[in-house]
Amino acid sequence: MEVSGEIKSDEYNRALEVKSFDDTKAGVKGLVDAGIGKVPKIFIAPSHYHADFPTCQQPNLQIPLINLSGLYGDRHKVIVNEVRIASETWGFFQVVNHGIPVNVLEDMMQGVRRFNEQDLEVKKQFYSRDLKRIVRFNSNYDLYQSKAANWRDTLAFTKPVVDHTQELPEVCSILTCYIPAMFIILSELFGI
Repeated sequence: MEVSGEIKSDEYNRALEVKSFDDTKAGVKGLVDAGIGKVPKIFIAPSHYHADFPTCQQPNLQIPLINLSGLYGDRHKVIVNEVRIASETWGFFQVVNHGIPVNVLEDMMQGVRRFNEQDLEVKKQFYSRDLKRIVRFNSNYDLYQSKAANWRDTLAFTKPVVDHTQELPEVCSILTCYIPAMFIILSELFGI
């Protein structure tokens, strides 16, 4: 797939292209399924924008690893503090010893794959930018604000889905078994 060439700003209407893309409710996968030959300009950051992101000069950096072993015991406060520090400094982290069996994780990933591979008309029912929706599918939560869109689609759900699992897409029904357990773990971890 090629990347679109530079277009002079007076010839390009980003707002119109973003709206057109969003109105399809097909997301990035919809572009791929349509067989596009070039990456649309909305996904290409202006060349001056790259200067704001310094290159990492520390190749040995490691993603914070949080060991959840002892979460319900003597390590609870330590683990919560590790999560707080990793969230504040990195914005993400990896967890180990979370107690979720590998087959459960694989089932959850399969549910998301099935969602993304299903018919577009079914997926469109979940496409929304309304943060109040319990289940929503969209492409780029900040699509209308960012200088360049990310090449990704997102299926998100909020805590109320624990009590409203019937709102999940049918192909993700396997998640109904695991979502309550995940929120219990997260609630314990963050003291909610």
